[in-house]
Amino acid sequence: MCLAGNTDLGLSSYKRTVFMDTTHRALLARIADLYYNAELSQAEIGQRLDLSRVKIYRLLKEAREAGVVRISINWPIERERALERALIERFGLSDARVAVHSSLSDDAAMLRQVGRIAAQVLEETLHDGSTLAICLGRATREAVRAISVGRDRMGMRVAQAVGSIPSSMQAFDSATIGRELAAQLGGEVLYLNAPMMADSPESAEVIRRQPQVAQTLDAARNADVALIGIGSVASSTARLIEAGFIDAAAAETLCMHGAVGDIAGRMFAADGSSDFEHNRRVIGIGLDDLRRIPLTLGVACGSERSEAIRGALRTGALRILCTDETTAAGVLNS
Repeated sequence: MCLAGNTDLGLSSYKRTVFMDTTHRALLARIADLYYNAELSQAEIGQRLDLSRVKIYRLLKEAREAGVVRISINWPIERERALERALIERFGLSDARVAVHSSLSDDAAMLRQVGRIAAQVLEETLHDGSTLAICLGRATREAVRAISVGRDRMGMRVAQAVGSIPSSMQAFDSATIGRELAAQLGGEVLYLNAPMMADSPESAEVIRRQPQVAQTLDAARNADVALIGIGSVASSTARLIEAGFIDAAAAETLCMHGAVGDIAGRMFAADGSSDFEHNRRVIGIGLDDLRRIPLTLGVACGSERSEAIRGALRTGALRILCTDETTAAGVLNS
């Protein structure tokens, strides 16, 4: 548990945090400190502040909802070492982290667990002055939310590595995830003020040449670490379909031409090749850029993504993979 000055726990919480009256926010922080750190009861806090116990209860609830206090449960993470070694040897990775399912009850719980092991890698890697290039996705969001480092790394930068997606999926957008990470680490965000895809390759090139866009892309290309999600184009829930950048017919055409998944919006085939016209329309760093970043961390899970993850590993753009045991077994089973 930690008290936060402007922790971003979603758009609605973010708005409440930004516009909350400073005096009231200070009251919430004081009550939370007395309850969680000083371990006073709600009745004792009420007596000290001349407020009813019911009022204290409501203010504690408001403090959690507004992001004044953030509660983190440090679940133990069991890892499947044999699968990790197999992934490293098969795909030439520098490291792999594979979470064991254990007693986890559903896919959402598994995704959170994979996010936690990815967060551990980031905590081990990031330092003062680091630049992190960040991409969109549910798995990358879970990794960011699981980070538990303190707010003493003020020199860190977060660079948005791919343009933004529609507001209907804003929670998984790289700008939103980057803002949340910077809030947790006390760093700054370099935003990419552009859509993830342009209407044509020519339009994409014009956008990439805009000074602010070019500056952010340059920072992302020169990052120390990149946090990457892996999408599957073959799935009906493919994120590019959800975001409205391609429709089901376009996805089917891409599949017919050999596409199996995407990294940062860039399509790739099962053998890791990426010669797709679609990629010329993407506003963001490319696979060649990712190959030059010292540490690229891919985060993904789900048996339906096994083929996409396998193809992503063959692109040579990933140094470390974080996933779960079922997905890892599927990736290796070919």
